[in-house]
Amino acid sequence: MEQTQSNDQVVDESDVKRAVSAAAMGNALEWFDFGVYSYMAGTVGHVFFPSHSGTASLLASFAVFAIAFVVRPLGGFFFGPLGDKIGRNKVLATTIIMMSAGTFVVGFLPSYQTIGIWAPILLIIARLVQGFSTGGEYGGAATFICEFSPDDRRGFMGSWLEFGTLAGYSLGAVLVTGISLLLTAEQFSDWGWRLPFLLAGPLGVFGLYLRLKLKDSPAFEEMKEQAEEVDSPLRTILVDNLRLMMLCIGLVLILNVAYYTVLTYLPSYLTEVLHMDASRSLVFLVATMLVMMCVIGFVGKLSDRVGRKPVLIGACIGFIVLSYPAFWLLSVGTLLTTIIGLAILGGLVVLLAGTMPSTLPAIFPTRIRYGGFAISYNISTSLFGGTAPFLITWLISTTGNNFVPAYYLMLAAAVAIAPIMMIPETAGRAMPGSKSLRGSGSAGAPQPA
Repeated sequence: MEQTQSNDQVVDESDVKRAVSAAAMGNALEWFDFGVYSYMAGTVGHVFFPSHSGTASLLASFAVFAIAFVVRPLGGFFFGPLGDKIGRNKVLATTIIMMSAGTFVVGFLPSYQTIGIWAPILLIIARLVQGFSTGGEYGGAATFICEFSPDDRRGFMGSWLEFGTLAGYSLGAVLVTGISLLLTAEQFSDWGWRLPFLLAGPLGVFGLYLRLKLKDSPAFEEMKEQAEEVDSPLRTILVDNLRLMMLCIGLVLILNVAYYTVLTYLPSYLTEVLHMDASRSLVFLVATMLVMMCVIGFVGKLSDRVGRKPVLIGACIGFIVLSYPAFWLLSVGTLLTTIIGLAILGGLVVLLAGTMPSTLPAIFPTRIRYGGFAISYNISTSLFGGTAPFLITWLISTTGNNFVPAYYLMLAAAVAIAPIMMIPETAGRAMPGSKSLRGSGSAGAPQPA
């Protein structure tokens, strides 16, 4: 039923901007940690898991990295329903301080040579804290932004969440590279590696400051006024809304496979499989992410204009048709073909990244939105996102086929088309269980037919 103008809620533009900034800050911190740890996995392995075999130390370091993904669903189960009960802003303030503390502490941990087995144990505990808190971060941040955003600008506002993702990962990569170039190898191994982790402390304090100044979202306040909280949120999410969860898991599958294949695995693919110089591959990756940051807002605006589903379907078709040509261009190895191949992959990823943050929260009604989204997102991330680099590496080594990443992207995109077709189009419309929102001074969003 179409909303009447009298039932619309008007949100202040300054409140929207504060909500977007505070939410994106946490996402940037999450991916800053991923970037720092990924690029220093070898050094971390040497410090905490010394071995006569460099490969063994690296594998141990990546195993600890994977632990954060194992506990993410647990964080989703805990923080998601809690956010539906006590409020989005309270939980988001908790998750950002836990995330930053988990990363910050790593910078102070003694090495294996100093305290022995306690060094890797403490590292694992820090990673568990970071992973658990991350389980409540993305779902809450996307929910918070979307519940504050006017209906006709939700795609644009939501795209800033993934802008934070790209900014955090780029900052981590650039910072690690810069410190390694400024210091000698011995200095970097002794103490220089700690500096990027320590930066998470002030970043977290700043993010917490932003979030503590926020009031809760209009949709949550409306739900509280109408006393719509559910008595058994987990049962309501897992049993009564299982279909919505499966749709969300299917959509997150392609987002995470694309992200972790292109942004996390691709540097290793370029150096280990295509034998490109490591510094050159880093420059290509950072340049790709910077370009994605420049265009992601326009993708969000596009989804506001034409709808979420056309953009998402276009991205999936693009992955099915263009993934193989893109990796073939990378395999040629010239400057031009590498740029074109990365441009194709980056362009397809940014279509997903600029649209998903406004699509996923709108799958669920307000009373279970945070919980349903957080649980679904983190289950999918643990199953398909964190495992993507390992699985692709194993398949390439087993089959000897260097085009495995392309096939993996094609398969994920084909699977995702079904849930995209099944979700309702929400561009320009109020999200389920919420009144229509329009910005102050705005005429409101035209309602699609």
